Amino acid sequence: MTEHRFTPTAYHNVLGTLPPALRIRSGDTVVTETLDAAGFDRESVQRASSPNPTNGPIHVEGAERGDALRVEILAMRPNRDTGWTRQSLAANVVDPETVRQLPRPDKAIWAIDPDAGTVKLKENLPGLENLVLPLAPMIGCFGVAPELGQAFSTATSAANGGNMDYRGFGPGCTVWFPVAAPGALFFLGDCHAVQGDGEIVGTGVETSFEVEVRLTVEKGRHLGWPRGETAEDIFTVGNARPLDQALQHATSEMLAWLTSDYGLSPIAASHLLGQVVRYDVGNVYDPAYTMVCRVAKRWLPKR
Repeated sequence: MTEHRFTPTAYHNVLGTLPPALRIRSGDTVVTETLDAAGFDRESVQRASSPNPTNGPIHVEGAERGDALRVEILAMRPNRDTGWTRQSLAANVVDPETVRQLPRPDKAIWAIDPDAGTVKLKENLPGLENLVLPLAPMIGCFGVAPELGQAFSTATSAANGGNMDYRGFGPGCTVWFPVAAPGALFFLGDCHAVQGDGEIVGTGVETSFEVEVRLTVEKGRHLGWPRGETAEDIFTVGNARPLDQALQHATSEMLAWLTSDYGLSPIAASHLLGQVVRYDVGNVYDPAYTMVCRVAKRWLPKR
């Protein structure tokens, strides 16, 4: 297996069937530096425009429609010492009568210390003087080209992935995407130093990162929606609006996974999900919302 150092010469605000920027073999690793959500690099120089410019696409040899692309997130490290957020809750996450009370969504700057593993607001706001958050890297926007030659904005998400902003997409996580185009055409960008559930201010702590991923083709593994796995859990992802439709996609994908890979009947899978399922909220700010259906591995039958 080969490690590739990928330095983009162009960035994209869509996930689509575009000419490959890099070609690799299945099982190879890629190390690359991403821009922040507004297109700024490690030197705080703007290299591309928002929203969420991505690196890629990366063509993985042998990937065809009906396969799955396994993405192992091996390492993430912020490569500059500042990030930014918006300083107001999004209007769509509060009651309508509360919207007029919200502050302006101006940028706030955060200090990032990768060595100490901390993130801290630079402005000294009353009550938050001692707020120091643990660094919790995550990928906000990644995925593969969608089917039928479509191109989806990096502001949103669909069955091919995209701007899901789920804080579980960090180092040690493995994610599978349904392949719809030859080579899969993998895109990556919009990494966060830390973020709460939902991205409810419209951002995480946005900054640039060095990211290492391993990309592997799994032949004939048909998926409807993204799937993921950590040391403790398996999970499925649904992207849609309204939020209940995203939940339906995620739950349907988990049902399919439990019955196809774990040998459970629909009745057994229903009993299991009914009592042990956990739901996490990904993005509830952008055009498509994200819901995650999660099951702890300790409840799963042995395969």
